Amino acid sequence: MVSFPMNSRKELFRLIWAAVKGQEQDYTRLSLKKSILLLATPMILEMLMESLFAVVDIFFVGRLGPDAIATVGLTESILMLMYAIGMGISMAGTAMVARRIGEKQYKKAGTTTFQLLITGLVLASAMGLLTFLFAPEILRLMGATPEILAIGVPYARIIFAGNLSIILLFLINGAFRGAGQPHLAMRTLWFANGVNIILAPLLIFGLGPVEGLGLAGAAWATTSARTLGVVYQLYHLFNGKHLLRITRENMRVQYKVVVEILKVSVGGMGQFMIDSASWIFLTRIMVEFGSHALAGYTIAFRVISFTLLPAWGLSSAAATLVGQNLGAGKPRRAELAVWLTARYNMIFLAAATLGFFLFGRYLTGFFTQDPEVIAIGTEGLKIITLGYVFFGLGMVMVQSFNGAGDTRTPAFINILVLWFLEVPLAYLFAVYLKLGATGIFIIIAFSHSTHALISWWLFRKGRWKTVKI
Repeated sequence: MVSFPMNSRKELFRLIWAAVKGQEQDYTRLSLKKSILLLATPMILEMLMESLFAVVDIFFVGRLGPDAIATVGLTESILMLMYAIGMGISMAGTAMVARRIGEKQYKKAGTTTFQLLITGLVLASAMGLLTFLFAPEILRLMGATPEILAIGVPYARIIFAGNLSIILLFLINGAFRGAGQPHLAMRTLWFANGVNIILAPLLIFGLGPVEGLGLAGAAWATTSARTLGVVYQLYHLFNGKHLLRITRENMRVQYKVVVEILKVSVGGMGQFMIDSASWIFLTRIMVEFGSHALAGYTIAFRVISFTLLPAWGLSSAAATLVGQNLGAGKPRRAELAVWLTARYNMIFLAAATLGFFLFGRYLTGFFTQDPEVIAIGTEGLKIITLGYVFFGLGMVMVQSFNGAGDTRTPAFINILVLWFLEVPLAYLFAVYLKLGATGIFIIIAFSHSTHALISWWLFRKGRWKTVKI
């Protein structure tokens, strides 16, 4: 195991380079600052690539007009439910693989990962079929206009059918992170995003005599890129060169492990389904204020994701450290890792808040030239990010619960805050008090700040240290 002194900037850069290269470490023994840096660097870069996926798509789709942007927003609000399944299984993968790695049971880690693949394959196939068949009805339910339906149904069907690659991408990267191999997850997203950046303009607008596919081209580009990313992941899982590997001995369905995965996944799925459902309700409320409001809302969240996803990546370092150190019987070390990660995350998002206040209009204007859409998107950036510092705290607390295998506590917090607080208040402020999109932005900032404080309070109680998986 290679270690580096932290007494000079040169050595710091060496450590960051080691993180990108992917040298395997024992995160139950390495100093916490080094552990966080080695884990968080590739995780942040991975999430930057994931957020760049969204930004690239909306950049090119924005050239097709407000209806195209609104279509992406409506489809993505439903796709969030599929993300919930993928993220739930991914959380189980991170927690269970991290625990086995901490216990030094590497063969069991491979067996768990194979069961994750089987579970994700079955669930994703079922969801993809249902949403593909009922895509028009789903968009109508979300309030899509005839203009949006005309271009949106083909786009939605391609995206829904390709959800298998989304689910597998999530859960395999979760296993990589749990094993302390975030560099593989990072490289997967680099590769997939590179493919998407090349394919998106070609398939949307065409090249020379080859006619573009319009909005459907964006769906084909994203789906193709993510699928190739999964192929890259599987290569690394089966080539036997890494700590986490799948061999022939692992390739048997073990129903007991699948049941355990589902038990841990339920809380994770619940977290994101609850979050996604609130997102859908908020999107549905926003539809009432027209396509310009919905487009501004969609752009604001795409821009916000560019900082929230890296912050989620930094938070994921806490999940890995909690899982591995609990597996090694070191709960106090796990707790210290969480507080240190939370401090770094809050500083990062405080800096992002300042950036959005100074450059919000320029960032929104990068995606559209419509002045009304720019105004709404800029307002969303400034209001929502008022709660960013709290977001940074809450994300680390939630990921720490998940890393310990306690996925139910964050799900409970989501129900309390998002369903019983955020959605009713958003309707009250936006519709009843006639604040429109502004009211929704205010409530998002307030609700997620409250969520963070509740998560912090429950984390301090320490019940997560006793979870067995």
